[in-house]
Amino acid sequence: MAVDPTREVSRRSLVSRLREGLPRNGDTRPHFVVCGADALVYTVAEELANTGHRIRLTVVIPSKLRADVPDLGCLRGVRVVRADRLDERTFRAAGLAGAAALALVMPDDVVNLHGALCAQAVEPDLRLVIRMFNSGLGYGVRRLFADCAVLSDAGMAAPAFVAASLGEVAPTHVRLPGRTVYVARREDVPPEHVICALTAGDGAGRVNVLPAEPAPEARRPADLVLAEATGRPAGQTLAAERLARARKRRRRPLATFGRALRAALSRKLGMAVMITLAVTAISGTVLAHADEVDGFWQSIYVTLLTAVGSSDVEMKRDAVAQAAQLVLTIAGLALLPLITAAVVEGMVNARLALSRGAVPDDREDHIIVVGLGNVGTRVLRQLVDLGLEVVTIDRNPDARGAKVAQQLGVPFIVGDAALEETLRAASVATSKALVVVSTDDVTNLQAALNARDVRPDLRVVLRLFDDDFAQRVQTAFNIDISRSVSRLAAPAFAAAMLERDVLATIPVDRHALLVAAVRVLAGSPLAGAPLGQADRELSVRVIGVSTGDERVDWAPDPRRALATGDRIFVVARRAGLRALVERATPPAEPLVLD
Repeated sequence: MAVDPTREVSRRSLVSRLREGLPRNGDTRPHFVVCGADALVYTVAEELANTGHRIRLTVVIPSKLRADVPDLGCLRGVRVVRADRLDERTFRAAGLAGAAALALVMPDDVVNLHGALCAQAVEPDLRLVIRMFNSGLGYGVRRLFADCAVLSDAGMAAPAFVAASLGEVAPTHVRLPGRTVYVARREDVPPEHVICALTAGDGAGRVNVLPAEPAPEARRPADLVLAEATGRPAGQTLAAERLARARKRRRRPLATFGRALRAALSRKLGMAVMITLAVTAISGTVLAHADEVDGFWQSIYVTLLTAVGSSDVEMKRDAVAQAAQLVLTIAGLALLPLITAAVVEGMVNARLALSRGAVPDDREDHIIVVGLGNVGTRVLRQLVDLGLEVVTIDRNPDARGAKVAQQLGVPFIVGDAALEETLRAASVATSKALVVVSTDDVTNLQAALNARDVRPDLRVVLRLFDDDFAQRVQTAFNIDISRSVSRLAAPAFAAAMLERDVLATIPVDRHALLVAAVRVLAGSPLAGAPLGQADRELSVRVIGVSTGDERVDWAPDPRRALATGDRIFVVARRAGLRALVERATPPAEPLVLD
């Protein structure tokens, strides 16, 4: 049988193109690349490596990595490439050509943008996930690339720290087609606005995530739920308003004046002034009584004139009155220089305190933020937006948030927060909460423990890199809450690389739940199946479904049959979402070449 030359050329061309698109070792798994230089690169790589997806993963890091970043070589199946510059040469060496997605999580916005431009030259059809701190720059970058997601780890983590400092739930709001949902405690939400339960206690001290809706008698007020936003102020806003009202009620003018006076004067000078005033008052009282002066004003008149040396010698007075007059005159001579010295010292102390950022002792119910990096700056802005008084500490006078603190009129203390005197300078004894979010775990932990020594009942919110270590510290040292910023943000970066239909990531307890929309494809196991088959207790909770005309049914019947093209809106854990996507996708057929 003769072979058609044209068909044979086409077959050979197809085989050639397929071979060019595959790695030389024949591995057909999608390739993902992550570039970074701090804790986030490890957590994103770990998140991708542990997702269960069959992928190839390459991590690009500088030759010298920070000491607090774990060894990436310990992650199974991860290839590590060391390069000090993200350029085309580096990306080609990392095998970026033909890759499915690239995550640029360097701690510098400009470096990430430059890397994205170089990556586009190597692989134009690449999915980009870029870390950006500057929101304005991030908006422009998102418009620059066709397939791009711009995320901010600081922006995702800051609300959790703000809410924890106020004892509230993290203010996570998610905008969906036709509604906005948010996370709240069950007690703060009317029953008709509850969409699904996010956490529920099992009665044995454990907390289940994404449980089935418990019976009314088993519902606990502190359980977290996903609710529909209806214009009600968020929990942290209400907490801030309560705190501001309580602060106004507790203001005492006399106590405030006394604390300000103590801050302005040294101990010795203050004692000298107080003793001299006491002697003046006693001597004036004795003299006024001896002269039988009528009325309070007359007593003040005689006392002050005598104190400034304007009284005459009175030979007819008795010995007691003459002694009182003499003592009063001498005290007056000492009082005037002491008052002058006190005024001068107060002005000098005020200027010195202003130059070093010390906080007046009369400040109370404020929140202290330690560390003005990316996260600390976001926390500072949100606390000020809520109308709360804030005091900031950072050992670097040129920290990223130093200018922000100055613009907002927030006191900024340059010093080591691990030292007790620095915390006392920030009036930690009268503060409402301490939020420690610097990048040094040792400094953070020491600052938290020193603050607890000064005030045992102080609410402390602590940032640590390792999530397991953070949980153990929270339990061992009775810290109110400890969090890892990279651990909070990593699921969102991994989701943006793997599942393009992920709408948001919700931090719940120490888990990250994904809000996603999964489309049912033709020939998939879910096509024609009841909607209830997509729901899995402790794994996936269905919250809505949309038809081909994009209308969303937010109270769907579980018996409804799914059709090709339907989108299922779910709140899910990563493993549950992966399983749902596989069931909504038709089984892959092997490629057969004639």
